[in-house]
Parts: sequence; C-alpha cells; structure tokens
Amino acid sequence: MHPATAKWYDRRDYVFIEFYVEDSKDVQVTFESSKFGFSCLGGTDKVKHSNEIVLFEAIDQNQSKHKRTDRSVLCCLRKADSGKPWPRLTKEKAKLNWLSVDFNNWKDWEDDSDEEFSNFDHFSEMMNNMGGDEELPDLDGAEDDSADSDDEKMPDLE
Repeated sequence: MHPATAKWYDRRDYVFIEFYVEDSKDVQVTFESSKFGFSCLGGTDKVKHSNEIVLFEAIDQNQSKHKRTDRSVLCCLRKADSGKPWPRLTKEKAKLNWLSVDFNNWKDWEDDSDEEFSNFDHFSEMMNNMGGDEELPDLDGAEDDSADSDDEKMPDLE
C-alpha cells in the first residue's frame, strides 16, 4: 500500500483535500469527527492507496462530501467550527511527504469582507446545496462535449 499524493486548502466553512490518483476504483472515504480516511485502487496497475489523517480540528461528518473524477478525488470536509482558520490539516505538526498545500487555491480569507468572500469562494456555496457523492457537479469539466475555440481549423501559414 502507498499513500496517495494530496494537496489541501482552507476556506471559511470547508477544508478541501484533493487526492491525485488517476483511474481510481473502489474509492472509500470515511469521515469521522476528528479523523479522515481515504483509500482506493489506482492506475492501470491497480496500486492500493491508503491515507489516514488525524485532523487539526473537528469536522461535521454528515455534511462532508467527496467527488471522484478520472484524475483525482476531491474531498470537502465541513468544519464543525465554521469561520475558524486551520493553519495545517493535521493535529500534529509532523510533515507528511505525500501532503502539500494547494497554493493555487489557498486564500487568506480571515480579513475579507463577507461580500468579497462570497464572490471568491464558490466551492463552499456549491457544497451547501449538495447531497451525496452522486449529486456533486463535475468540477474539472472533463465531460464537457461543447465545441472549443481550439477545435477550429488553424489558418495556413504565409
């Protein structure tokens, strides 16, 4: 068994963790109030991945969700104490070699006004209106069949 590579980031109401496992099968996600577990088979060689995290703070396991795509599994952990920032994902300060901060999505939201926050944090709004795993929207647009500007024929070079 190998831990899956993951990135995480913090929001006002949620903590997001994305596990980067392509072609995942048999995905198991367990939400407990102070612990989080993830496991799956991944890739063409069906490597068994397993991660367990003792969380920095408590979560609401009934309001936490996950969504599997072809490239990853995004987990949205609902904070039990909304509005409280998490300086790290884990209770202990130990460095996990498979876990890193997702700086592309990180935002210091503590000083933001509610209006600025609502414009930026669309993921939290999405999660408030969702049910189980099957109802989550496609977050990476992988199944979008619409025409794209790069689908057009390129003009000849002169």
